[in-house]
Amino acid sequence: MKRGGLSATKPATAEIQEIADKVRCEVEEKEHKKFPEFKAVEYKSQVVAGTNFFIKVHVGNDNFVHLCVFRSLSDEDMPLTLSRYQTNKTKEDELT
Repeated sequence: MKRGGLSATKPATAEIQEIADKVRCEVEEKEHKKFPEFKAVEYKSQVVAGTNFFIKVHVGNDNFVHLCVFRSLSDEDMPLTLSRYQTNKTKEDELT
């Protein structure tokens, strides 16, 4: 994948679930609620000056949240950053 391009949608892996888990508290704080579940189901990635991960997360019932999480090139120096997120998404909504 060339820099700046968005990958194809892929099934979530254990690494992607771990990334989602690390930003879960931040999303719940911003939304002022606890989600009954937080299961990453699919993702896309984008190489920039690091990597953006676009992650679709099932949060219970028919509700999904889309996350954009940035990981710098040297992730040891910088923590993951929740760049943005979208609520009220469905299973059919495409990650963009």
